[in-house]
Amino acid sequence: MIQRTVLIKFAETTTQEQLQEVVTRFKTLNKLPGIVDLQAGINIGDRNKEFQVMLLVRFEDLAALDAYVVNEEHQAIAAYIKEVGRLDSVGVDIEI
Repeated sequence: MIQRTVLIKFAETTTQEQLQEVVTRFKTLNKLPGIVDLQAGINIGDRNKEFQVMLLVRFEDLAALDAYVVNEEHQAIAAYIKEVGRLDSVGVDIEI
């Protein structure tokens, strides 16, 4: 099983509504083939506000992750994230 964790940093001009829309759109991807579990949310921590949205996805295998990366629905969400002010992101994939 492969776990992908992504943290996304947005511009100060990105609204809470836009952040929530990012989370909502991410959650629609849980139906894609090869996804075992998908969690997404807005950072509620007081200590570190640098990254506002977190995505955690568990895939059956590396092939499922590879298919997800190029999936049209995933690409549309990535475009929306850029549109609403994505400044940076950090992604880590591990085998579990």
